Amino acid sequence: MERATLDTLLLLALPASGKSEVRKFLASHSDEECRSEFRMGPTVQLDDYPYVHLMRRIDDEAEKLSQPRPFFHAGDRPFKDGRDWLTLIDLLNEDYASLHRPPYARPARAAEHLYGRIEAAASRHGIPPRITALPADVRARLFDTLECECRQAIDDLVAGIPASLQGRTIVIEFARGGPDGSSMPLPDPLGYAASLRRLSPELLSRASILYIWVTPEESRRKNFERTDPNDPGSILNHGVPIEVMMKDYGCDDMAWLIGQSDVPGTVRVEAHGRVFHVPVARFDNRVDRTTFVRGPRDGWKDEQVMALRDGLGSALKGLVS
Repeated sequence: MERATLDTLLLLALPASGKSEVRKFLASHSDEECRSEFRMGPTVQLDDYPYVHLMRRIDDEAEKLSQPRPFFHAGDRPFKDGRDWLTLIDLLNEDYASLHRPPYARPARAAEHLYGRIEAAASRHGIPPRITALPADVRARLFDTLECECRQAIDDLVAGIPASLQGRTIVIEFARGGPDGSSMPLPDPLGYAASLRRLSPELLSRASILYIWVTPEESRRKNFERTDPNDPGSILNHGVPIEVMMKDYGCDDMAWLIGQSDVPGTVRVEAHGRVFHVPVARFDNRVDRTTFVRGPRDGWKDEQVMALRDGLGSALKGLVS
Protein backbone atom coordinates (compact mmCIF):
# COMPACT_ATOMS: atom_id res chain seq x y z
CA MET A 1 0.00 0.00 0.00
CA GLU A 2 1.33 3.48 -0.90
CA ARG A 3 2.36 5.51 2.13
CA ALA A 4 0.57 8.79 2.81
CA THR A 5 2.65 11.89 2.12
CA LEU A 6 2.29 15.47 3.23
CA ASP A 7 0.60 17.78 0.73
CA THR A 8 1.62 21.25 1.94
CA LEU A 9 4.14 21.82 4.74
CA LEU A 10 4.56 25.20 6.45
CA LEU A 11 8.17 25.26 7.62
CA LEU A 12 8.19 27.84 10.40
CA ALA A 13 10.80 29.06 12.89
CA LEU A 14 12.71 32.08 14.07
CA PRO A 15 15.54 33.19 11.73
CA ALA A 16 18.58 30.92 11.57
CA SER A 17 16.76 28.17 13.48
CA GLY A 18 17.55 25.57 10.84
CA LYS A 19 14.75 25.89 8.26
CA SER A 20 17.04 26.21 5.26
CA GLU A 21 19.32 23.48 6.57
CA VAL A 22 16.33 21.14 6.90
CA ARG A 23 15.43 21.88 3.28
CA LYS A 24 18.99 21.12 2.18
CA PHE A 25 19.04 17.93 4.25
CA LEU A 26 15.79 16.67 2.74
CA ALA A 27 17.11 17.47 -0.74
CA SER A 28 20.10 15.20 -0.07
CA HIS A 29 17.80 12.15 0.08
CA SER A 30 16.26 10.20 -2.77
CA ASP A 31 12.53 10.49 -3.49
CA GLU A 32 11.95 7.04 -2.02
CA GLU A 33 13.91 7.88 1.14
CA CYS A 34 11.90 11.07 1.59
CA ARG A 35 8.63 9.16 1.24
CA SER A 36 9.60 6.37 3.63
CA GLU A 37 11.58 8.36 6.23
CA PHE A 38 9.84 11.74 6.18
CA ARG A 39 6.46 11.17 4.51
CA MET A 40 7.31 13.78 1.90
CA GLY A 41 7.19 13.63 -1.85
CA PRO A 42 9.61 15.52 -4.10
CA THR A 43 9.40 19.08 -2.83
CA VAL A 44 8.30 22.35 -4.40
CA GLN A 45 9.78 25.27 -2.46
CA LEU A 46 8.23 28.67 -1.72
CA ASP A 47 9.75 31.32 0.56
CA ASP A 48 8.94 34.96 1.35
CA TYR A 49 12.58 35.99 1.87
CA PRO A 50 13.23 36.80 -1.83
CA TYR A 51 10.50 39.45 -1.60
CA VAL A 52 12.06 40.93 1.55
CA HIS A 53 15.38 41.09 -0.29
CA LEU A 54 13.77 42.86 -3.27
CA MET A 55 12.13 45.37 -0.92
CA ARG A 56 15.51 46.15 0.64
CA ARG A 57 17.09 46.45 -2.80
CA ILE A 58 14.62 49.08 -4.00
CA ASP A 59 15.17 50.92 -0.71
CA ASP A 60 18.91 50.94 -1.32
CA GLU A 61 18.56 52.20 -4.88
CA ALA A 62 15.95 54.82 -3.93
CA GLU A 63 18.30 56.17 -1.28
CA LYS A 64 21.08 56.48 -3.86
CA LEU A 65 18.70 58.69 -5.88
CA SER A 66 18.03 60.91 -2.84
CA GLN A 67 14.55 59.47 -2.34
CA PRO A 68 12.97 58.22 0.92
CA ARG A 69 13.28 54.49 1.54
CA PRO A 70 9.83 53.04 0.67
CA PHE A 71 9.82 49.95 2.90
CA PHE A 72 12.31 50.06 5.79
CA HIS A 73 13.45 52.73 8.24
CA ALA A 74 17.05 51.96 7.21
CA GLY A 75 19.05 49.11 5.73
CA ASP A 76 19.49 47.52 9.15
CA ARG A 77 16.10 48.41 10.65
CA PRO A 78 12.55 46.94 10.60
CA PHE A 79 9.61 47.63 8.28
CA LYS A 80 8.17 51.12 8.38
CA ASP A 81 4.69 49.59 8.25
CA GLY A 82 4.18 46.29 10.09
CA ARG A 83 1.32 45.41 7.76
CA ASP A 84 3.98 44.41 5.24
CA TRP A 85 4.20 41.09 7.11
CA LEU A 86 0.78 40.45 5.59
CA THR A 87 1.91 41.80 2.22
CA LEU A 88 4.42 38.96 2.20
CA ILE A 89 1.71 36.39 2.98
CA ASP A 90 -0.40 37.64 0.08
CA LEU A 91 2.61 37.22 -2.22
CA LEU A 92 3.05 33.64 -0.97
CA ASN A 93 -0.65 33.00 -1.62
CA GLU A 94 -0.15 34.16 -5.20
CA ASP A 95 2.89 31.93 -5.64
CA TYR A 96 0.97 28.98 -4.18
CA ALA A 97 -1.93 29.61 -6.56
CA SER A 98 0.49 29.80 -9.50
CA LEU A 99 1.49 26.19 -8.84
CA HIS A 100 -2.06 25.08 -9.66
CA ARG A 101 -2.45 27.16 -12.83
CA PRO A 102 -1.14 27.01 -16.40
CA PRO A 103 2.53 27.95 -16.87
CA TYR A 104 3.64 31.21 -15.23
CA ALA A 105 3.80 33.87 -17.94
CA ARG A 106 7.17 35.61 -17.94
CA PRO A 107 6.50 39.37 -18.05
CA ALA A 108 8.27 41.63 -20.52
CA ARG A 109 9.40 43.96 -17.71
CA ALA A 110 10.36 41.91 -14.66
CA ALA A 111 11.05 44.72 -12.17
CA GLU A 112 7.84 46.56 -12.97
CA HIS A 113 5.91 43.29 -12.69
CA LEU A 114 7.35 42.21 -9.33
CA TYR A 115 7.08 45.59 -7.66
CA GLY A 116 3.58 45.95 -9.07
CA ARG A 117 2.70 42.70 -7.30
CA ILE A 118 4.18 44.00 -4.05
CA GLU A 119 2.29 47.28 -4.36
CA ALA A 120 -1.01 45.52 -5.10
CA ALA A 121 -0.59 43.09 -2.19
CA ALA A 122 0.22 45.97 0.19
CA SER A 123 -2.82 47.93 -0.94
CA ARG A 124 -5.08 45.07 0.16
CA HIS A 125 -3.96 45.82 3.72
CA GLY A 126 -4.55 49.53 3.49
CA ILE A 127 -0.92 50.51 2.84
CA PRO A 128 -0.79 53.58 0.56
CA PRO A 129 1.26 53.54 -2.68
CA ARG A 130 4.98 53.82 -2.21
CA ILE A 131 6.69 52.78 -5.43
CA THR A 132 4.10 54.35 -7.72
CA ALA A 133 4.27 57.48 -5.55
CA LEU A 134 7.88 58.04 -6.61
CA PRO A 135 8.54 60.48 -9.48
CA ALA A 136 8.19 58.74 -12.84
CA ASP A 137 11.82 59.33 -13.83
CA VAL A 138 13.07 57.95 -10.52
CA ARG A 139 10.81 54.92 -10.85
CA ALA A 140 12.10 54.25 -14.37
CA ARG A 141 15.72 54.41 -13.19
CA LEU A 142 14.98 52.08 -10.28
CA PHE A 143 13.34 49.53 -12.52
CA ASP A 144 16.20 49.68 -15.04
CA THR A 145 18.76 49.14 -12.26
CA LEU A 146 16.87 46.20 -10.74
CA GLU A 147 15.66 44.54 -13.94
CA CYS A 148 18.31 41.79 -14.02
CA GLU A 149 17.81 40.86 -10.36
CA CYS A 150 14.04 40.76 -10.77
CA ARG A 151 14.32 38.71 -13.96
CA GLN A 152 16.44 36.19 -12.07
CA ALA A 153 13.91 36.08 -9.22
CA ILE A 154 11.12 35.29 -11.67
CA ASP A 155 13.24 32.71 -13.50
CA ASP A 156 13.99 31.01 -10.16
CA LEU A 157 10.29 30.93 -9.30
CA VAL A 158 9.31 29.54 -12.69
CA ALA A 159 12.08 26.94 -12.59
CA GLY A 160 10.62 25.59 -9.36
CA ILE A 161 7.13 25.01 -10.77
CA PRO A 162 6.78 21.36 -11.83
CA ALA A 163 4.65 20.11 -14.69
CA SER A 164 2.51 18.24 -12.15
CA LEU A 165 2.03 18.38 -8.38
CA GLN A 166 1.02 14.72 -8.22
CA GLY A 167 2.84 13.07 -5.31
CA ARG A 168 4.77 16.21 -4.44
CA THR A 169 4.99 18.14 -1.18
CA ILE A 170 4.85 21.93 -1.29
CA VAL A 171 7.13 23.46 1.36
CA ILE A 172 6.44 27.07 2.34
CA GLU A 173 8.99 28.76 4.58
CA PHE A 174 8.58 31.92 6.61
CA ALA A 175 9.48 33.37 10.02
CA ARG A 176 7.33 35.58 12.23
CA GLY A 177 7.61 36.99 15.73
CA GLY A 178 7.39 40.06 17.93
CA PRO A 179 9.48 42.32 20.17
CA ASP A 180 11.66 40.84 22.89
CA GLY A 181 9.70 40.55 26.15
CA SER A 182 6.23 40.70 24.55
CA SER A 183 3.23 39.14 26.26
CA MET A 184 0.83 36.87 24.42
CA PRO A 185 -1.13 37.09 22.25
CA LEU A 186 0.97 39.21 19.93
CA PRO A 187 -1.00 42.08 18.40
CA ASP A 188 -1.83 42.11 14.70
CA PRO A 189 -0.05 42.14 12.32
CA LEU A 190 2.77 40.47 14.28
CA GLY A 191 3.39 36.80 14.92
CA TYR A 192 2.25 33.59 13.32
CA ALA A 193 -1.38 34.09 14.33
CA ALA A 194 -1.85 37.10 12.05
CA SER A 195 0.01 35.58 9.10
CA LEU A 196 -1.68 32.17 9.33
CA ARG A 197 -5.09 33.86 9.24
CA ARG A 198 -4.12 35.55 5.97
CA LEU A 199 -3.17 32.33 4.16
CA SER A 200 -5.69 31.31 1.51
CA PRO A 201 -8.40 28.78 2.43
CA GLU A 202 -7.10 26.42 -0.27
CA LEU A 203 -3.68 26.45 1.36
CA LEU A 204 -4.91 26.18 4.95
CA SER A 205 -7.13 23.22 4.13
CA ARG A 206 -4.10 21.26 2.87
CA ALA A 207 -1.41 22.48 5.26
CA SER A 208 0.52 21.02 8.17
CA ILE A 209 3.11 22.89 10.24
CA LEU A 210 6.64 21.78 11.10
CA TYR A 211 7.96 24.24 13.66
CA ILE A 212 11.69 24.20 14.33
CA TRP A 213 12.08 25.08 17.99
CA VAL A 214 15.01 27.17 19.19
CA THR A 215 15.21 29.92 21.80
CA PRO A 216 15.39 33.54 20.62
CA GLU A 217 18.90 33.72 22.10
CA GLU A 218 19.99 30.71 20.03
CA SER A 219 18.32 32.20 16.96
CA ARG A 220 20.37 35.38 17.37
CA ARG A 221 23.61 33.44 17.88
CA LYS A 222 23.10 31.30 14.80
CA ASN A 223 21.99 34.31 12.75
CA PHE A 224 25.30 36.02 13.51
CA GLU A 225 27.28 32.91 12.61
CA ARG A 226 25.56 32.28 9.27
CA THR A 227 25.70 35.86 7.94
CA ASP A 228 27.69 36.30 4.75
CA PRO A 229 27.73 40.01 3.81
CA ASN A 230 28.81 39.06 0.30
CA ASP A 231 25.69 36.95 -0.26
CA PRO A 232 22.75 39.00 1.15
CA GLY A 233 20.16 37.52 -1.20
CA SER A 234 20.94 33.92 -0.29
CA ILE A 235 18.33 31.79 1.47
CA LEU A 236 21.11 29.96 3.35
CA ASN A 237 23.55 32.78 4.10
CA HIS A 238 21.57 35.99 4.57
CA GLY A 239 21.75 37.74 7.91
CA VAL A 240 19.02 39.58 9.80
CA PRO A 241 20.07 42.92 11.38
CA ILE A 242 20.22 42.88 15.18
CA GLU A 243 17.51 45.53 15.62
CA VAL A 244 15.19 43.43 13.47
CA MET A 245 16.09 40.34 15.49
CA MET A 246 15.15 42.10 18.73
CA LYS A 247 12.03 43.96 17.57
CA ASP A 248 10.56 41.50 15.05
CA TYR A 249 11.96 38.17 16.26
CA GLY A 250 12.64 38.73 19.96
CA CYS A 251 9.97 36.10 20.64
CA ASP A 252 7.30 34.22 18.75
CA ASP A 253 3.80 32.95 19.46
CA MET A 254 3.92 29.33 18.26
CA ALA A 255 4.01 27.74 21.73
CA TRP A 256 1.12 29.99 22.77
CA LEU A 257 -0.92 29.04 19.69
CA ILE A 258 -0.35 25.32 20.30
CA GLY A 259 -1.37 25.72 23.93
CA GLN A 260 -4.54 27.64 23.02
CA SER A 261 -5.86 25.19 20.43
CA ASP A 262 -9.01 23.25 21.31
CA VAL A 263 -7.72 20.23 19.35
CA PRO A 264 -4.41 18.76 20.61
CA GLY A 265 -1.61 18.64 18.08
CA THR A 266 -3.04 21.49 15.98
CA VAL A 267 -3.02 25.25 15.62
CA ARG A 268 -6.53 26.68 15.49
CA VAL A 269 -6.87 29.26 12.70
CA GLU A 270 -10.09 31.24 12.36
CA ALA A 271 -10.13 32.66 8.83
CA HIS A 272 -12.38 33.14 5.83
CA GLY A 273 -15.47 32.49 7.93
CA ARG A 274 -14.18 29.02 8.87
CA VAL A 275 -12.13 27.27 11.53
CA PHE A 276 -9.06 25.33 10.41
CA HIS A 277 -7.22 22.97 12.74
CA VAL A 278 -3.78 22.82 11.15
CA PRO A 279 -1.70 19.82 12.33
CA VAL A 280 1.54 20.91 13.97
CA ALA A 281 4.73 19.17 15.10
CA ARG A 282 7.75 20.68 16.82
CA PHE A 283 11.27 19.61 15.93
CA ASP A 284 13.38 20.42 18.99
CA ASN A 285 16.56 22.11 17.77
CA ARG A 286 17.41 23.92 21.00
CA VAL A 287 20.47 21.70 21.14
CA ASP A 288 21.71 22.30 17.62
CA ARG A 289 21.17 19.38 15.23
CA THR A 290 21.21 21.23 11.89
CA THR A 291 24.23 23.52 11.50
CA PHE A 292 26.44 20.70 10.16
CA VAL A 293 24.24 20.62 7.03
CA ARG A 294 25.70 23.97 5.98
CA GLY A 295 28.97 22.24 5.20
CA PRO A 296 29.75 19.99 2.21
CA ARG A 297 27.97 16.63 2.12
CA ASP A 298 31.18 14.60 2.39
CA GLY A 299 31.90 16.30 5.73
CA TRP A 300 28.69 15.20 7.44
CA LYS A 301 29.26 12.74 10.26
CA ASP A 302 27.12 9.60 10.50
CA GLU A 303 25.97 10.38 14.03
CA GLN A 304 24.90 13.90 12.98
CA VAL A 305 22.93 12.57 10.03
CA MET A 306 21.27 9.92 12.20
CA ALA A 307 20.23 12.39 14.91
CA LEU A 308 18.70 14.79 12.40
CA ARG A 309 17.02 12.05 10.39
CA ASP A 310 15.46 10.48 13.48
CA GLY A 311 14.21 13.80 14.84
CA LEU A 312 12.75 14.99 11.57
CA GLY A 313 11.32 11.60 10.72
CA SER A 314 9.50 11.33 14.03
CA ALA A 315 8.00 14.81 13.71
CA LEU A 316 6.92 14.46 10.08
CA LYS A 317 5.47 10.97 10.45
CA GLY A 318 3.44 12.29 13.35
CA LEU A 319 1.92 14.93 11.09
CA VAL A 320 0.74 12.31 8.63
CA SER A 321 -0.70 10.03 11.30
